[in-house]
Order: sequence, then structure tokens, then C-alpha cells
Amino acid sequence: MPSHLFADRPVPQPPERGPDAVDALITRTRRLRGDVDAVRRGTLVDEDDPGARWQRALCDLAVHQLDDLGAHLDQLRNGLPDGTTAPAGDDDLIAYEADHALGTGSLLSRVGSAEWNLLTDEVNWSEELYRIIGRSPASGPMTLDELPSVVHPDDQGLLTALVTGALVDGRPIDGEFRLVRPDGRVRTVHMTGEPVLDTDGSTASMWAVIRDVSALRRSEAAVRDSRDSLHRRQHFERTEHRIAVELQEAVLPPWQGSLQFPLGGAAELDGAALDVAARYFPSANSALIGGDWYDALQLASGASLLSVGDLTGHGVTATSSMAMLLGALRGMALAGVEPARLMVHLNQLMESSTQPALGSAVCCRFEPASRTLSWAQAGHPAPLLFRDGTGQILSRPDGVLLGATSSPEYEQAELELLPGDLLLLHTDGLTRTGAAGGGDTARLLALAPRLARVRNAQEAVRTVVELFGGDGREDDACVMVARIGS
Repeated sequence: MPSHLFADRPVPQPPERGPDAVDALITRTRRLRGDVDAVRRGTLVDEDDPGARWQRALCDLAVHQLDDLGAHLDQLRNGLPDGTTAPAGDDDLIAYEADHALGTGSLLSRVGSAEWNLLTDEVNWSEELYRIIGRSPASGPMTLDELPSVVHPDDQGLLTALVTGALVDGRPIDGEFRLVRPDGRVRTVHMTGEPVLDTDGSTASMWAVIRDVSALRRSEAAVRDSRDSLHRRQHFERTEHRIAVELQEAVLPPWQGSLQFPLGGAAELDGAALDVAARYFPSANSALIGGDWYDALQLASGASLLSVGDLTGHGVTATSSMAMLLGALRGMALAGVEPARLMVHLNQLMESSTQPALGSAVCCRFEPASRTLSWAQAGHPAPLLFRDGTGQILSRPDGVLLGATSSPEYEQAELELLPGDLLLLHTDGLTRTGAAGGGDTARLLALAPRLARVRNAQEAVRTVVELFGGDGREDDACVMVARIGS
């Protein structure tokens, strides 16, 4: 069996070239430790952000491990100082606790050793072991029978099994348990050791090295907890995103391509036909499902209602509020409520909602017989009118954001549309694409010559997509095009 070594006794110096190699390792370890510590200090810990907590916990764990590695290398190079003596009183215990309360204790101040001679009943402890256990050296070392008294009750059986296995079966000791110090504080220690046999093969003594791993285990626990919290957060976000997408798909109109009003065909229409197409643009961050919507609805009178809108926020909250608002809008429009009154009622609905938010919207009612467009808006970009190869922004009637005030007034505007006119409605996210897209309303108006050549609303939407459908969009958006037939 190998001879026992105290953790704080000198060890033989390494070979001649060893110190240079170890010095290089120490330098690299210290440099790496400094880099990791710089990352740790630069990591802002947001208690509501599991990802940030996980990153900080990993940095803390890495620093602890590099501290241990550096101290191991220092010991490998220099050995422990000669002439160590046990302290005379409790002052060193207080200093030890002060160091560890601040997290400044080195590896060497966290490792102690002991030897129990079974033939002479002599017990030798290193001074660091007294500090780890919180025992005054004046009280002397503890025998193997006394040692379980400072072990946590739940771990006493483990210690007994480790010691019995070493003394009876000759097995090496390698286990971890908790110590309860006299002040009530609990520390986690890792114990390694072996029995020492005499010439006839019987156990003469046992040695052990006891390392205080409390700080390391706390860091590992913090990493596990923060990682689990991050995984739960990610699972929640994936679930919320899936629900938001499904809710959005369920609420937005199911039609693809162009939609012709009236739905029964031009033969049933005494007036102008309406060709409608629309498109939803996701944001560059596909995880952000917003509250943008578009809708086209044929009313009982033969008129058509066109609307687009946007609610603040993202995720299930935004899409559920959008579903509520769009359902109310459809119901009131089918009941014959004019666009301006629609805005008043939608504002009341937003105010009474349990999920406060702000929203913008524009609602247009088109009468095919007179080709009259009646419209109102609530803090929303005005529709664009393209006629004879030119584009213009319609003058906005007054109207504030939905949910912004309790008693708003909404004006209603009217204009006559001509055959071949093209009306474009959009949410503000379409023209707010950031530095990558650089888009604005002027770019939309510049499409007028191209839009004058399209054959239907779907081609017009494709033209808009070519210009605004690229990457870099800060927010999601909707666009709707209505082309007036003859």
C-alpha cells in the first residue's frame, strides 16, 4: 500500500526541468483565471433572466475550479511550507471563516489531513483540519469513534461505511459528506484515504485527506439550478410561441391569393367589383409573434369592410388580444356599424380588457354601387391610393390610438374611387425595417409605376413583397391591397 501523506507536509521537489514547466502552467492558469473573472464581472445578472443567471453561475464555477488548479500547481512546484505548527487558540479559526465568508480562501486553506494509528491510538491532525471542522486545537484531534459526532446526522452512516470498508476490507476511502460546525454552519467535505498495513497484513493505521468543497458544490448547484431554470424558460417560450402561431393562423383570414368581392361573383353586383389580396410579414426574429392583423369581410348590404391593425406586445398576450379585437370588429361591422363608430367601440373594448395594451387600426367600408370609400383610423398609417401611375397618402381623419384615452372622438372620411384604382393598407412595421431595410412610405409610393401595370391585387402584393419582404425587419407587419374593378 502507498505510504500516507499529509496534505500540508513538504513533498519532494520535481525534476530539474519540472519547475519551468510548472511555472508556465501556473502563468497560463492565472491568465485564464483573470480572463474568466473579467467575463464574470461583466456579466449582468438579471434575476428574471435564467440565461444570464446560468452564464454567471458557470463563470463562478470556472473561477472556483481554476483557483483549485492554480493552488494544485503551486503546491506541485513549491510543496507546503516547513515547520507548520498547530495554532494556540481560536484566532485562526476566525480568520479561516472570514476568508471563506468572502470566498477568498485558497485551496491550501481548504485541505487538511489526519492519521489514526490503530496500534498506539495516536491521532495526528493537520492545523487546516481543525479549521475546516471548526474545532479548537486545544481540544485535540478526534478519534475515529468521535468523528461521526461532527458529521451531519443524514451522512453519519456514509462515514461509518467508508471507515469500516477501509479498516476491515482494506478499501480506499473516497466519499463526500457534510460536517456541522459548532456554530451550526454546514460544510461539505470530500474525504480520500487508505489503510496502512503492517508486515503481517493487518491494518496498522489509516490516513485521510479532507478537502472543504463547500464553495465548489455551491457553484455546481447554482449551475444546475440556473440551467434547469433556463430549460424551463426555453420550454415555456417554445410552447408560448407555438400557441401564438396557432392562434394567429386561426384568426387571420384563411384565403390565399386574391379574394373577389362580392363573393358570389360579379353577376350579383350592381356596381364595382373589388379584388383583394394580403400578406403577413414576420419579423427578423421569428420568435416574436405580434398582434398585427388584416381582414376583408363582405357585409349583408353588399358592401365590403377592409381593415388592418396592430397591437403592442408579442406572444400569446398580443395574439389573444388581437383575436378578441378582430372578432368584435367583425361582429359590429356585420351589424352595420360605420367605421368611426367602430373605432369608438373598439377603444371601449381595449379599455375594459384584462390585458391592457395599445392598438392602432384603420377600417374602410367600400360601397360598390357608388364606389364610395368611408374610412376611419386610430393612430394608424393612412391608406395609400395609387391612380394613373402615381401614389398619394390619403388625408387622415382625426383618431387616437385604441386604449390611449377613455373618451376619444374619431372622424370619418369619404372619397370616391375610380375603376383601376389601387388602395394599399399596411401596418407601420412594413415601413420600419431598420438600417438593413431602410424602408419608408416614400419607397412604397415610388412603386406607383409598377403597380399601374399589375393585372390583379395579388400581383400588387408580390411587388410589395419584392421590396419589403427581405431580412432585417424589426417587427412583424401586414399589407393589404384592394383593386377597384369596373
